[in-house]
Amino acid sequence: MLNNNIMPLTFRERFNKKHGFKKDASHSIKEIAKLSGIKYRNALKIVEKGRGAFYSAGARKGQTLYSWSMGRLYASVTPGSKSSKVDKNLLN
Repeated sequence: MLNNNIMPLTFRERFNKKHGFKKDASHSIKEIAKLSGIKYRNALKIVEKGRGAFYSAGARKGQTLYSWSMGRLYASVTPGSKSSKVDKNLLN
């Protein structure tokens, strides 16, 4: 039986679980790039894309520019996510 009260994991929580960190641990762009095996400059480009999306498309109420752009990075380094497919050229 499916429990509808259980929230799905966020991309940050998935990242932390994969790399053995506490569920709510935060990481720098440099740490995420290193742990994910991508170039730091490509991680910065992904964060910039997140910032652009924040300004152009808007965000949920209470969402900050920083959390939106870091969410994009966490999503992009998660295999199978929509962002990982869009940013595949930056993940090499």
